[in-house]
Amino acid sequence: MKARIAPAAHAAVHAALLAAAALASAPALSACGDDRVPRQSDDGAGSGADDDGGGDDDGGDDGTTTPPDMANELPSFIAGEVRVTSYDGDADDLLTAGLGRTGLAGPAPLPADPASPTAAELRRLAIYSNYRALVDMSANGGYGRFWGPNVDLDGNDTLGEGKIAGTEYLAFSDDGTGTRNATLLVQIPDSLDPDHPCIVTATSSGSRGVYGGISAAGEWGLKRGCAVAYTDKGTGNGGHELMTDTVTLIDGALSPRGDAGTTSLFGAALSADELAAFNADSPYRYAYKHAHSQQNPEASWGLYTLQAVQFATWALNEAYGAPLESGDGVAIRYPAGSVRTIAAAVSNGGGAALAAAELDTEGWITAVVVGEPQINLDVPAGLSIEQGAAAVAAFGDPLYDYVTTANLFEPCAAYAAAAAGAPFLAAVPQATAQARCAALAADGLVAGADFQSQADDALARLHAAGFLPDSDLLHAAMWGTQAVPAVAVTYANAYAKASVLDRLCQFTFGPTAMGTGLAGVPPAAPPMPTLFGLGNGVPPTGGIDLVYEAGTSGPTIHSRATPDASYAGAVCLRDLFTGAGDLADRLRDGVDAVRHGGDLHGKPAIIVQGRSDALVPINHASRPYFGMNRMAEGADSGLSFYEIANGQHFDAFLGLAGFDTRFVPVHYYDIQALNLMWEHLESGAPLPPSQVVHATPRGGTDGAAPPLTTDNLPDLQARPGVDEITFSAETATVHVPD
Repeated sequence: MKARIAPAAHAAVHAALLAAAALASAPALSACGDDRVPRQSDDGAGSGADDDGGGDDDGGDDGTTTPPDMANELPSFIAGEVRVTSYDGDADDLLTAGLGRTGLAGPAPLPADPASPTAAELRRLAIYSNYRALVDMSANGGYGRFWGPNVDLDGNDTLGEGKIAGTEYLAFSDDGTGTRNATLLVQIPDSLDPDHPCIVTATSSGSRGVYGGISAAGEWGLKRGCAVAYTDKGTGNGGHELMTDTVTLIDGALSPRGDAGTTSLFGAALSADELAAFNADSPYRYAYKHAHSQQNPEASWGLYTLQAVQFATWALNEAYGAPLESGDGVAIRYPAGSVRTIAAAVSNGGGAALAAAELDTEGWITAVVVGEPQINLDVPAGLSIEQGAAAVAAFGDPLYDYVTTANLFEPCAAYAAAAAGAPFLAAVPQATAQARCAALAADGLVAGADFQSQADDALARLHAAGFLPDSDLLHAAMWGTQAVPAVAVTYANAYAKASVLDRLCQFTFGPTAMGTGLAGVPPAAPPMPTLFGLGNGVPPTGGIDLVYEAGTSGPTIHSRATPDASYAGAVCLRDLFTGAGDLADRLRDGVDAVRHGGDLHGKPAIIVQGRSDALVPINHASRPYFGMNRMAEGADSGLSFYEIANGQHFDAFLGLAGFDTRFVPVHYYDIQALNLMWEHLESGAPLPPSQVVHATPRGGTDGAAPPLTTDNLPDLQARPGVDEITFSAETATVHVPD
């Protein structure tokens, strides 16, 4: 028997949702009295419901011909129990975990006992951390005025604390092996109209846990009264503490690996002997899912996002389908693809949404709205890009190529003359930069007889690699906050399908001693109990650092391990892409496995990205994707691309000195894009053409920028004129105005 929500549990949730009643938090409900769903070998994106491949965009009672007695079956990819919990919108809720607008802006809601947090405390901490990670929360920024739980869909402060009552459905997706366990989560607000349902995806950005897209797309979807389909896309925030052989469960609770079995988010594939030997040689280290699952999860990001939509459709049917006469379950009310669905997310989640839309040929996804998408491309021959009157020399390179280039050159380029006054420059000590420049010069990778000329040449090398001058002031921050080194190491392991035992390029993950930066010592406070709530899935995070094993004084935090900041390790990471050998071949195969072609099958779509993005350079992401989509779809393309001048990758940094005065929030335009897409689907209103938006920084004094206003944020134009981004089919050229 295919397991599903128990009839009594279903009836209670069904009645509660139909009446929009306020319910207190309830314990997880298992399926058919059986805590586990039989594992399936099907790795496809199929649904338990018959897939008719289409459906009406509006969903609801739309004249579909699904027989009234067709049972709503749990999709075959769901593994284990489906946990169902309702939130009353007061003590706890879907959007803020009971914190409200005020609590999200306040101090972190740490557990009463940090060594033994409850699942509810971890959920609250995860929502708090992930919400704040993606938007500007500063007083003079946009929080509470342009976005935030209190701001309605028209941009007005009318929603008070902004808590949203509703129900969550939580489960794993697996392929039958018990090792993939991508987390899927559906939030159904009580405000959803069963006669006109909608779904918005919120796939996690970066390598975050399942709530990683809550402020990027989840908030908009919940306010719109849509179900929100989340997934951690198989990366997740599940650490494996090797010294104690402790793993993370779906709700953040901890368990010995042997006891968890196939119910953990992730456990490294190690025998007892391998684990003991590793711990003896490298104590207090951690394995992480994205890096060490040996599955290259990025190859399945689109699949998991599509599965999240299918799981959401199942949940809507569970909530609103009519009970079967047999009393065993409910009938399908919403056939496959009949619910209006917007695939929406940012960064890695944005790339996953595009990948899902490319994968979807059966009508599950209606439209796409993504911000700053990280997506690796299979660039067709003949495509070219020009900005102003100049051709762009480097574009469409995969993430691993440009991030390992940045990891080599950024510490040196941070001190280029063109980057003078860059925020976060202190995070790259001058002595470190000088040593890195000297090492690059010794290997012939930069030219110049002195530090300044070497730094200037390092920046020129980044320009030649596709990084725009608009991002010159950001290289110190991208490397100094460890974003770039962390991505380089994590993706090297992921693409090569490396084991934690490999210590790839001499990098590992582990806590380091305060003051010395040395690894291999017991941490002052074990990071695992709160890792689910505080971590982001890519060390350094939550008290776990990026360690270079070949440090001058032994294993040390990578930025301090050698005078040149682990230069040999950075060269090794780069050589895995450019060099020869089995490991390099394996890594390049992993990169090739995640490339995409740009065919969205005519779906209406919007891409928003900041021109100054220094983590995912726009020349390697949105610009070529726009051209590839036009090449693939021709006149059938429904894609609009909005390039935001003075926008960069991390809106959460806008509250920091130097970011506040120089950059604008891309999130503001993500919200506008979602509103525009909704109106397009509702009334057929045309989407504004592709264009450059000349947003204006706030200026003022670093750390004390004046309040953000609409004067800084010009509207998208129905007739952009000279600011229009165009594509010439005759020459296959994307033209971006200056």
